[in-house]
Amino acid sequence: MTLRNIAIIAHVDHGKTTLVDELLKQSGAFRENQATAERMMDSNDLERERGITILAKATSVEWKDARINIVDTPGHADFGGEVERILSMVDGVVLLVDAAEGPMPQTKFVTSKALALGLRPIVLLNKVDKPAAEPDRALNEVFDLFANLGANDEQLDFPVLYASGINGWADKELDGPRKDMSALFDLVVAHVPLPAQVARRAEPFRMLATTLSADPYLGRILTGRVESGTLKAGETIKALSRNGDKLEQFRVTKVLAFRGLGQQPIDAAEAGDIVTLAGMSKATVADTLCALEVDTALPAQPIDPPTISVTFGINDSPLAGRDGSKVQSRVIRERLMREAEVNVAIKISDTPGGEAFEVAGRGELQMGVLIENMRREGFELSISRPRVLMRDEGGQRLEPIEEVTIDVDDEYTGSVIEKITGPRKGDLAEMKPAGTGKTRIIAHVPSRGLIGYHGEFLTDTRGTGVLNRVFHEWAPYKGPIAGRREGVLISMEDGTAVAYALWNLEERGRMFINPQDPVYQGMIIGEHSRDNDLEVNPLKGKKLTNVRASGTDDAVKLTPPVIMSLEQAIAYIDDDELVEVTPNAIRLRKRFLDPHERKRQSRASA
Repeated sequence: MTLRNIAIIAHVDHGKTTLVDELLKQSGAFRENQATAERMMDSNDLERERGITILAKATSVEWKDARINIVDTPGHADFGGEVERILSMVDGVVLLVDAAEGPMPQTKFVTSKALALGLRPIVLLNKVDKPAAEPDRALNEVFDLFANLGANDEQLDFPVLYASGINGWADKELDGPRKDMSALFDLVVAHVPLPAQVARRAEPFRMLATTLSADPYLGRILTGRVESGTLKAGETIKALSRNGDKLEQFRVTKVLAFRGLGQQPIDAAEAGDIVTLAGMSKATVADTLCALEVDTALPAQPIDPPTISVTFGINDSPLAGRDGSKVQSRVIRERLMREAEVNVAIKISDTPGGEAFEVAGRGELQMGVLIENMRREGFELSISRPRVLMRDEGGQRLEPIEEVTIDVDDEYTGSVIEKITGPRKGDLAEMKPAGTGKTRIIAHVPSRGLIGYHGEFLTDTRGTGVLNRVFHEWAPYKGPIAGRREGVLISMEDGTAVAYALWNLEERGRMFINPQDPVYQGMIIGEHSRDNDLEVNPLKGKKLTNVRASGTDDAVKLTPPVIMSLEQAIAYIDDDELVEVTPNAIRLRKRFLDPHERKRQSRASA
């Protein structure tokens, strides 16, 4: 049976995981009466809730006399570390593009990585049966994208298919029979080359580890593509670090291969195949697993550096320890170190004092997913405002610039351009029509200016705008950018919020809490209508008397509070504020001073 390794890359919500569902069904991976779920590859709870792919996952299907290993890659640039590693395991890519939206920022990001590796793409225009689809325009934009990314002549001569993933068909012509996915299967077998590693099966065993995970029965397991040789379970091999140092020597307890959605033990791993090995205790991502006689490590794909940093600290609020079971800094540090081992796109460092940790990553969404996973595991944390990482080159201070692509109704174009080019110091790169009554705006904006902007953007566009962003370049520092303009309402008392007090405070601004919610001194309970912070008493109830007269009682009718998601809360806070995260609550509060700082300020005031 011949072998093909492909990755499917696409922008968020262009139908990539739905397409993989259809490929699995039509290849015979399931029985006819077998119950299957939608988006089968999104096995993580957060992936199903958010409708995005976070972790790269592999599967395999059989078509005629070929086995096709398919890798489902994340579509968001925040999880680009997954994409960069996973592309080194494949010999071809299927670029999935929404026929209505065309290639989008994350499409550009992942495609540039694939083209740089010399992979020849297959372009699949999806959702061509939608009323808003413009396949010809989308195809022209894909060609322009490839040309701008420096594709060679062979890569520019790409085959095209028209498809509807949700309806389960793909055809070479737009008006084809629209029956099944056989055209895509046949094109993959014909267009994607055999793995070059197949010719090296007689050489000593070598494999580059690309993903790390844990199994409750097998322990630490590493997945990658076998670069040369063969390996059977029970054989002894060794692990080499990136610079060629020997890490450990171990006996391989299991060799697993992807078969459908699961993994099955196989007799031997052969060069070219994507397999998972168990038995190691120290080896990790980017290490080389090889035969004992091999002394040279395989080159690992470089990973783009982090662009933002967030401080993770212990929860030191008066409500600490009520919800979570993991509150000590030692436990938080162990969990973060485990994450850094699996996810090469983040970096962990200790802060002075050892009570907090700097976590550097790709973006707010990546940080939000990590924090959400930790709170579901029982952790309590305090999270700082994201801080953009700068770079010094030749004595000049550089900051990351992002390419922002915005699709918005024509009537809101003016306010959006004013916001991103004015206070946020962005540069307008392109503006063009994007369908009936819509405009596409492309701008280059400092990453600092985009922190906290998404919520404001949705308000300005009445929820109809779509904003996508991707790293563009490093550019000279553009000077200070103003943060949040509004002040906050801060509780001056400890206790339980009272409806009557919140009702009286509504004229001061919008609330973030409900009646009967616990509050404490320094907790942020709302947004002030002016630009200064204001301390208020949310516990103040109505004074009662023995006199009861008709018409003297006020009916308390509260406006529903603003309930922020985790990402919204992190983007909302200012530099002197924190987000308190527990398994059951997300609260905002002012940063508490440590005892030394409090003593220093009291001396200064005296």
